[in-house]
Amino acid sequence: MNYIDYAVVIIYLAVLLYMGFALRNQETKDDYFLGGRSLGWKPLTLSVMATQLSAISFVSAPAFVGLREGGGMQWLSYELGVPLAMILVMGTILPTLYKSGVVSIYDYLEMRFGRSTRILISVVFQFSRAFATGIMIYAVSLILQGTMGIQAWQAIVLTGVITVLYSLQGGMKAVVYGDAIQMVIIVLGTIACIGFGLYHLGGIDVLMAEAPKERLTAIDFGSFGFSGDSFGFLPMVFGGLVLYASYYGCDQTQAQRALASRNEGDLKKMLIANGVVRFPITLLYCFSGLIIGTLALQNTEFMAKVSEKSADWLIPIFILVYLPHGLIGILVVAILAAAMSSLSSAINSLAAVSIEDYCRVTEKELSSEKYMTAAKVVGLIWGALTLVLSLFAGNIAPTIIEAINKVGSMFYGPILAVFLLAVIDKRLSGRHVNIGIISGVLGNGILWLGFPEVFWFWWNFIGFVVAVVVAYTALMVLPVTNTEAEKQVSLTFHSILTMRDIIVLVGFFFAMIAFCMFIPVWFS
Repeated sequence: MNYIDYAVVIIYLAVLLYMGFALRNQETKDDYFLGGRSLGWKPLTLSVMATQLSAISFVSAPAFVGLREGGGMQWLSYELGVPLAMILVMGTILPTLYKSGVVSIYDYLEMRFGRSTRILISVVFQFSRAFATGIMIYAVSLILQGTMGIQAWQAIVLTGVITVLYSLQGGMKAVVYGDAIQMVIIVLGTIACIGFGLYHLGGIDVLMAEAPKERLTAIDFGSFGFSGDSFGFLPMVFGGLVLYASYYGCDQTQAQRALASRNEGDLKKMLIANGVVRFPITLLYCFSGLIIGTLALQNTEFMAKVSEKSADWLIPIFILVYLPHGLIGILVVAILAAAMSSLSSAINSLAAVSIEDYCRVTEKELSSEKYMTAAKVVGLIWGALTLVLSLFAGNIAPTIIEAINKVGSMFYGPILAVFLLAVIDKRLSGRHVNIGIISGVLGNGILWLGFPEVFWFWWNFIGFVVAVVVAYTALMVLPVTNTEAEKQVSLTFHSILTMRDIIVLVGFFFAMIAFCMFIPVWFS
């Protein structure tokens, strides 16, 4: 990097800070945590995707496709469950949560099932989200260390301090608009990598001839995920359906954006857009990996530089070696942007949940002024804790990324079961679903320890089924008390799903399958 690249990075960070302070005039918790419920579907869509398609995806997806052993275009199979998940959350969970008027989605669980269920799910969210975000920031700091020539701790501080400042000052509006800008930069940066990669490789014809054929298969219909195999069609669809429905509908970082929609029409458009647009963006990641991975295999000097570190350095080294100055700065900004998106979302959502938990547990109603002050203090604390985790993640980050995904899959299914049962069936009480949650998680733990041949993506679906079956079994064994009966009739189910929405999303699901099947044919 030279002074032009550093100037690009400095200007970008200055713009983010300015935006945060320009949007700092919030008076209520709805203003701070939900943007006054005035945000349109376009920035919300970009914001959600920016958090989902994080810095790890920007770097690791191309590395997985292009170089990593056992990798390839099968990364696309992670996306198969997304359109189906949008149908589920749009027809059940998110419209009901939106109609209820809550800030923390765990408020709804307390209103429906009682405090024990709320605390159980809320605590899991807060600590797992802070831990996962800290590991992600550490991973990005290593990349910034290599590209910007700074120490890892300096990269962490640079990323963290700027993000904490603009997200604390501007609240949800700063997070959403910052994410929207970051998503645009990430996409443009990926397109730039594709263009320069093709140029240095020699064009599309060279790619067609030289791309490793074993990396072109995107869907494996012969793998079922029960014999030590993975990435099969069925586990990726059923497991992905539960994983993404739980993440979009039952994770505060994502659901909070849905609650910030200005109306139900924008909520619906945001969900449909996420069900459709995610796949093309992931496809860009994958094609950039295929192109640059093929270039590395053709260029021994480039490959040697990557091999000295790891496959994850494929994109950072390509940026430094093959891109012109100025554009290098923009691509470094893209990596920064992806990391900041995940961190800003985590800070805002963790603060929202913590403050709401405090008010419920202590039964204190804070004034708007005290609430806003407390929200910023708590956000600062969570930001600092996340950055501290990043600083001390060096010994565990290289091996913990997959573990984080596995831990998430242990919980996603049972959590989805709780929220889904909360909105569609008024007969169940907190006792019933708590037993279901614990059983689902324990069942996945047994699979992890005793049946390693079962692909962990299945845990999402299995945990969901176990939690539902056990909850209804508990309902038959444990009668509902009068107090529980009162809670069961206090909330109403709401849906915004139409037949047209189902046709669009199911149609796109089959279009994704057809496209994935066509990729090897196109290169043959």
